[in-house]
Amino acid sequence: MSALEIERKWLIRRPDETMLAAQPCASVSHICQTYLHDLPGLSRRVRARTADGITVYTQTIKRRIDHMTAHENECVISHAEYLTLLKEADPACRTIEKTRWCIPFSTHTLEIDLYPFWHTQAVLEIELPSPDTPISLPDWLAVLREVTGNRAYSNHHLAASPIPEDPV
Repeated sequence: MSALEIERKWLIRRPDETMLAAQPCASVSHICQTYLHDLPGLSRRVRARTADGITVYTQTIKRRIDHMTAHENECVISHAEYLTLLKEADPACRTIEKTRWCIPFSTHTLEIDLYPFWHTQAVLEIELPSPDTPISLPDWLAVLREVTGNRAYSNHHLAASPIPEDPV
């Protein structure tokens, strides 16, 4: 599916997973994300996302438009296609593993990514219909700072860099 992806991102204090699980309609999944050799102007990745014992494989191709917006082409692929595409993995990037909590809040969904290499912080992403969409965040989240457009907090950068320090 091809679409325009508009998102904002925040660095947050790592929330307690028991508290996340207690949020109404919360869902959790485990994600393994591998970056493939890039094509000029494009970022490519494959992802295995497991929730409730079911794994869905996707391939995503992104073309960044600005710090908040990207043109994204994402499609579900078979396990065999996933394994074939893994052969195109960029050796300069490690596979990123994370636990993603999706929690409906207000008019959007909070996507909270917990990384195994960080114990005190996490990343919150919210996809928006337009860049000027007003956002409210729940009081139970401790926002450290907005990092929209800060490449240091992109998954691609985390995959290509030494394992980042945990201090907030």
